[in-house]
Amino acid sequence: MPRSFEGQTESPASVDEIFAAFGRTDYWLARLATSDATAELDSLVVDPDGTVSVHLTQFLGRQLLPASVSKFIPGEVKLLHSETWRPEGDGEVRGQITVAISGGLGSCRAKTWLAPTADGSQLRFTGRVEVKIPLVGGNLEKSLGANLAANIPEVVRFTTTWITEQA
Repeated sequence: MPRSFEGQTESPASVDEIFAAFGRTDYWLARLATSDATAELDSLVVDPDGTVSVHLTQFLGRQLLPASVSKFIPGEVKLLHSETWRPEGDGEVRGQITVAISGGLGSCRAKTWLAPTADGSQLRFTGRVEVKIPLVGGNLEKSLGANLAANIPEVVRFTTTWITEQA
């Protein structure tokens, strides 16, 4: 049964600063360098209307998977990750994040809203994770949902630090 997650986090960086970072290759390469998994930036496209689309592949070594999960999965596991960020006329940026687990083992979808605040910006997010692995899928969905709810604010913290270091 799919699990939902939601949350919010704040940053002293402005919506414009964060959105500009999302359109830079050096930002994505720095962000990928912090991952425990091997990861590749497959594409980064900034459309004339300002929409940013990024596609990443993360290669999860079997050692990164719980033992109860790895016995159900033959071969290497890849996470196919895409993010689309679109400016809105009200000073906000809307995002869509999708992650597909290779072999049809599961997926995650999240919607995000990045809005200005008096002191910077706020990111709100809602999402849903589904894992299609017999016996352990439900527990893994719960764990992944909690992990994603914690990871998204961590990405905002990384982005804020990265922006500060680029100044």
